[in-house]
Amino acid sequence: MKFEDILSDLKNKIYKPVYFLHGEEEYYIDVLCDYMAEHVLDEAEKGFNQSIIYGKDTDVGGIIDTARRFPMMSNYQLVIVKEAQTIREIAELIKYTDNPVTSTILVICYKHKAFDARKALVKSIAKKGVVFRSDRLYDNQIPSWINTQLKLEGYSITPDAARLLTGHLGTNLSKIKNELGKLMINIKTGDVIDENIIEENIGISKDFNIFELQKAMGNNDAYKVSLICRHFAANPKVYPFVLTITLLYQFFAKLLIFHSLKDKSKDNVVGSELSVNPFFARDYRAAARKFNKSMTHRAISLLREYDLKSKGLNNASATDGELLREMIFRMMH
Repeated sequence: MKFEDILSDLKNKIYKPVYFLHGEEEYYIDVLCDYMAEHVLDEAEKGFNQSIIYGKDTDVGGIIDTARRFPMMSNYQLVIVKEAQTIREIAELIKYTDNPVTSTILVICYKHKAFDARKALVKSIAKKGVVFRSDRLYDNQIPSWINTQLKLEGYSITPDAARLLTGHLGTNLSKIKNELGKLMINIKTGDVIDENIIEENIGISKDFNIFELQKAMGNNDAYKVSLICRHFAANPKVYPFVLTITLLYQFFAKLLIFHSLKDKSKDNVVGSELSVNPFFARDYRAAARKFNKSMTHRAISLLREYDLKSKGLNNASATDGELLREMIFRMMH
């Protein structure tokens, strides 16, 4: 089932006897688990009928014993198993899931990796319960996700601001959601969130960030490139070299795709092929004028070289800041 469908059923008090929530993305698992912990039982019922168990503190037998109990003065008992990925022989839960107690809602939170869907346990749960796989979003999906979350709260965000948040916060949805929550406290409903608001409320510079670096490189603006590199070097905790390399690789990999496009003139075509907002097609056109196909290949090679240098290979003493400036200089020349 999809996340939205499961949440909708829960809000309508449509419950299943077993929920198996698994996958790399913790955010969706936490949202569903927290919602059930908060709303399935009222406060008077929780004392006798809500159990939260941690995988490291239990075994399959203990979970089954708890799940087979009957509720006291309530229609349901709720049993939440957190960190289920640490439970040995978890596949043995099939002894319960083949015939679950209908008055028990058993929630199994299996994080950090996906469980093998071919296993009998998953097939058993799917017959009478819910199996939900929570996959991480790709980098290019994050701006759209941010936009959707803000729309639900009555806000909107500019493409540049969404990309700025993505570049700084990465793909950790819980972290992004937390920052959006802080942001919404300080602005009015209906406001359009732009780069200035991001800088004022979250502290992410609108002038010194990876996207401004990419734009300056594409525009062959050596002075601005130098300023941004100096700022990155002076703030290594905010702009770690490994993250800069990762984001630059994504940029040049997309630029390589851009060079192979037959039609480079239409923003929507470029956006679709590069999996970016069409708004940023112009940035890739500018960058393609500075970095032809050969230079793009060379830039990617340099990223690999300096990634190894940052890990100590053929590098005795250069700091990450020094490596960054040297790498960018070589790319530009």
